[in-house]
This record gives sequence, structure tokens and C-alpha cells, in this order.
Amino acid sequence: MPQPSVNQSRSTTSTSKPTPKGLLGEELVTSKLITRDQLKQALTRRLQVEMPLGSLLIKMGFVSTDDMLAFLSQKFGVPYVNIFKKNIPQDVINLIPLEKIKQYKILPIEKKENTLTLGMVSPQDFMTISDLEFTMGIKIRPVVVPFFMMEAALSLLNSNFEDGIHGDTVYQIAVEDKSETQTSPKIEALLAYLVKAEASDLLLTAGVPPSIKVAGQVKRLATVSLTPADCELYARELISGSDGDWDKFLQTSDMDFAATISNLGRFRINLYRQRHSVSITIRRLHERLPSLKELRLPEWIREYALKPQGLILVSGPAGHGKSTTLCAMIDIINTNRRCNIITLEDPVEYLHKHKKSNINQREIGRDTESFEKGMRAIFRQAPDVIVIGELRDKESFEIALRAARTGCLVISTMNAANSTAVIRMIVNMFPQNQQNLITMLLADALLLSLTQRLVINREKTGVILALERFTNSNRIANLIREGKLHQIRAQMETGCEEFTPLDLSLAELYKEGRIDFEDGLMYSMNKELYQDVTGIHVK
Repeated sequence: MPQPSVNQSRSTTSTSKPTPKGLLGEELVTSKLITRDQLKQALTRRLQVEMPLGSLLIKMGFVSTDDMLAFLSQKFGVPYVNIFKKNIPQDVINLIPLEKIKQYKILPIEKKENTLTLGMVSPQDFMTISDLEFTMGIKIRPVVVPFFMMEAALSLLNSNFEDGIHGDTVYQIAVEDKSETQTSPKIEALLAYLVKAEASDLLLTAGVPPSIKVAGQVKRLATVSLTPADCELYARELISGSDGDWDKFLQTSDMDFAATISNLGRFRINLYRQRHSVSITIRRLHERLPSLKELRLPEWIREYALKPQGLILVSGPAGHGKSTTLCAMIDIINTNRRCNIITLEDPVEYLHKHKKSNINQREIGRDTESFEKGMRAIFRQAPDVIVIGELRDKESFEIALRAARTGCLVISTMNAANSTAVIRMIVNMFPQNQQNLITMLLADALLLSLTQRLVINREKTGVILALERFTNSNRIANLIREGKLHQIRAQMETGCEEFTPLDLSLAELYKEGRIDFEDGLMYSMNKELYQDVTGIHVK
């Protein structure tokens, strides 16, 4: 393959009014490299596939690679390099640590004497250039590399590369033709991509390409849209691989189960029907349980997890880490106590190993018919710790409260707005003539109520935990018995030993520079309190 040198920029534009910064498509139209209609077609196609605009314009034949490179070179005032026609030796790539290459979206191109030619998406990022010149002790010569080329090159670096970067391989990844007759990916390939991308979920729905969720944002893969037949095939393969029952799914129209895929890991799978087709949500389950520090859970949770009896509740919307927090507490108990742990889960997600404790994980629908039936039989299993995936009915609540008052530690989750709303939900599940008794039982049994929210971080690369804490005390117990839960939030919302509202946790994350103000405001319960603590007020 020819090895062209870095090219100098050439003129492609005429004098024109400036376009809004960052609107690549508009700037290309103004420069007469593409038409307005071509931009509209590319933007429509972009809604269907997860591919950068520059890559789409080249793939659709609206602009040549060289014209795009020359345009970007003039835009930034630096030379360009066409990675599609460039081979980069491994020893050059190794000049910069892989972590920095990914972090800054840069790529070493070639080194001559004491000068390193560095491919950059943002060649005017002088902070990065200065940092590298200082730490490496060499001169950096920036050249522009388009985003879509850089992404393709970095995807190679994410794999097990050993022989540098080859331009033809980068080209195949970036702009290879994907015709509408292309077959859909195999389910194993999609699961492997889910793991490699470090995404939380894989979404398979007829009418759109396979999608992943990264930091709570849905991103579509650059492949063909799935058909109802594709989704049904995926569902059948996943069910057969988990000893599931396809006929049962056809009867119920939804199904939850977990499956372990060889060389890929363990996944929680939900099948459901919509518009006469099957849709699938697959969540990746990590085999190694994260530590409290990794989860950003406070160390004082360990103290409550090791209590011999009482009730611990974890609440919050679906997908905000409640199950993970439960598993972290189970692991604390399993590591430190010699006891018998019984779990009721739908489905079993994390597979715990026996440590100091015996741990028995029962799956609803497989090991027991329902949470209610599992709870009815639980006292005959000599439990010391009872873990319930989700408390859903008053019969299970009644048994859980009785167990928490008679020598067992009971841990469970609920879908509730906040840590005090949980108490009201439990009480309201029971008839009026039983509510006073249930309130008394709760006041005696409750140890801790947590509410969680996973908030996207400031870099938009992941999520971070915000936590509301509601711990029982004599003062709190009296308010519960008297049914004055509203007073807890009203009188203690600025924080006290027993109660730290979610708003304070969100405000602290903002002040630490971990989240954006707007994201914290979106999840706050008391927006005035959140704004007062952050010192920012909006209308």
C-alpha cells in the first residue's frame, strides 16, 4: 500500500458567512461540498444507524474522503493525514500510553528526530499538546484526523492488536458498504459487543438496528434494522440456551430469566411482546461484585448489613442499581458472618459463592412458584438472613416484618420515589383496620431505608450514585407510630443524623464537579432545597 506523507491543506471554500461552530453539515453546505438535499438525506439516515455524519456522507457518495480531509484541514489551519492510506508501526503507537490515546482521542502518526506527528480530532487543543510535550520531552506536530477515522482507528486499539494500525483495516471499519441486504448480526456477536463497549444494556426491537445503552443514552449500531423474524430467532436462541420454555413465553407474553453465555459472562434477559413482535432487553451482569467504594456506597452501610435482625429497604426507579446494592450487602454478610442466607430472586442475577455463610439462592418460577409461596416456606429453612428481590404483596410484607422482629435480618427492594414514601406504600397495602398494627411493626423492625438514583456524570461517560439515607431511631420510630412521616421530610430536610435527603447528595455531587447542575436538578425531590444548597437558582 502506498505511504503518502502528511498533506498540506488546500482551498475548498469561498468567502462566506461563518456557520455556527460545530455544525459540520451546515459548513459543508456553505462550502458547496454537499447540497442541502444531500445533508437532509444523510441526517435522515443518521437516525437509523449509529454512525458519525462525516462517515455517512462519504459512505453515501456525497463527498470524497480527500475533499472532507482538505475541508477539515482548512477549518483548523493545520495539515491533514488520511489514515485510510497510512500504516502506523506498533513502536510509534507505543510512544503514548493507550489510556491517554483514548482519553484525548489522539493517534501517534510518525516520529522524526525529536518531533512527533500527532493525529488529533481537535488539533487546536493546545492544553493536550503542551501536556504531551512536557511529559514526553519532544515537540508535537498536530495534524487533523476526522472523528470517524479516529473512532475506527481507536476501535482497533481496543482489540488485541500486535502489528500496528493498517489503513485498509481502518477503512473497512469506518465506511465499509453495509447494504440493506446485509444479514443481521448473530446474537453471540451482539453480546460480545455489549461486553466490549462496557454498556449496561442491549436492546433488540423490530424496525431499528440493535442498540446499546451507555451512561443511560441509547446508541444504535451501524447495521441493518432488525425484522420481527430476527427478534424471534434471538429470543428462541436465548431461551433454549437457558433451559427456558418458549411455549410458556407465548402464553404469558413476557418472561424474565438469567443466562450464562460461554466466554462472555452472565446476562439478565427480559422478553416481551409489542406490536405483534418480540422485543428483548439484555442487561450485562458483572461476575465480580464491585466494592462499596467502587459503587460509591458509604462504609457505614457495612454496619447495618451486619445487624443480626431488622428490616433494610432499598428503593428507587428500575435500572438505578438497587439489585447491585443488595448484592453488595449480601457479600458483606457472606464474608463476615457464619449464618444461613436465603434469597428469593426473579431472576437470580449474581451467583454468590459460599464464603463464611451458607447461601441459598431461589429463583421465582424455577425453585419456587412465587415470592408469596417462597416466603410462606422460608421459616422451615432456618434462615438468619432473608433477601427478597422485591416486596410486592401484603402477604410477603407481613411475613417479612414478622421475620425482622423475631431474629432475622430482612433485606429487600421496592420501586418507590423516596425513602419515606416506602413506609407509606407498605402501610397503604393493608386494610384500614390493620394499618395501625403494621405501623407499629414497621417502627420496631425498620433499620434503614435507602433511595438511589444513578445520575449521568459530567463527562457523559458513565453514571454516579446519589443516595438518600433514612435510619431509624427513637425519634423516627415515634413519628412512624404516629403516622407523621411528612414531618420527617419537612423538619429534617436540611440533613440530620437520621435523615439525609436525596437533594443534599445531588448538591454535593454537583459541588464536587461530578455532575452537571441540570442533571442534579432533574432528579431532585425538593428543587428549592437543591438550588439553595448549590447556590444556583433558576426560574
